[in-house]
Amino acid sequence: MKIDDIYELSIEKGIDADPRGRERVGKLLERRREKFERLAGYEKEEADSESLKNPYSDTRVLHVADDREIKKALVGIDIDAAEILLAKELGDIDLVISHHPSGRASQDMHEVMEMQADILYSYGVPINIAESFTRERSSEVSRMWNPRNNWRAVDAARLLGVNFMCVHTAADNQVARFLREKLEAESPERVEDLMKFLHTIEEYKKAAEMGMGPKIFSGRPENRCGTIYVGMTGGTEPAPKLYEKIAQAGIGTIVDMHLAEESKKEAEAANMNIIVTGHMSSDSLGMNLILDEFEKQGVEIVPCSGLIRVSRNAMQML
Repeated sequence: MKIDDIYELSIEKGIDADPRGRERVGKLLERRREKFERLAGYEKEEADSESLKNPYSDTRVLHVADDREIKKALVGIDIDAAEILLAKELGDIDLVISHHPSGRASQDMHEVMEMQADILYSYGVPINIAESFTRERSSEVSRMWNPRNNWRAVDAARLLGVNFMCVHTAADNQVARFLREKLEAESPERVEDLMKFLHTIEEYKKAAEMGMGPKIFSGRPENRCGTIYVGMTGGTEPAPKLYEKIAQAGIGTIVDMHLAEESKKEAEAANMNIIVTGHMSSDSLGMNLILDEFEKQGVEIVPCSGLIRVSRNAMQML
């Protein structure tokens, strides 16, 4: 596989698991093309033309030093200059893949958050409310990321001649679909049943051994789950005030990879059970579902920087 092959497969896997469905993603891309055609001058010159074919602003090829066949990839949840230097030191790494975005992918990550409105709507939150709160939260995230030194790792890759890319929402879509489908099939009645199920997933079992497995942030083990809301994707977590609206839509339990303190308080005030599965482990699960596809194409995966590598290809062979 070449870098573009890996990039395009990542996008395809992301769309395949997108909670909005392929048709809505296609309509999104069409709207972007129409808006792009209406631009002129510096606005058109500076527009991200890649977004016309890739719906995920936080999944990008960040630097190509040598467009060679990719036989071995160093993959981590977070990649910074240290991991780029590590790849150079190892000597036989053809590509470094980060889950969390860098460079332009960081600057534009807020753009993927619009999908949250569709996800919330699918759980019964009125679309006007979901869109209003999501736009507000997206604007906040944009302001938060704007002053950061987002290009540090990309600059290191450029100076050291290392191929570098990131796969964020495309992978988060995978873990969201995986858990939704499993939970629908398992249909846990109580929180303790939900916790027991999560501990059957290899990434969460390994994370628990490291002291960072799934936790009950709110509620009691004997509480009934009711309808379970699975977060996991859409750039970052929703606006805190949305949790009241989620509860009003009939959600009894939230399952997400992380939850800020303000969001936790809002969910608690709405009397919802809160299960936090873990950040590194959940990101690892999403990445692993895509990395398995690379592995099938002959790419060796070298995990680093928080990636709990579980190959389901290897598990199927046992």
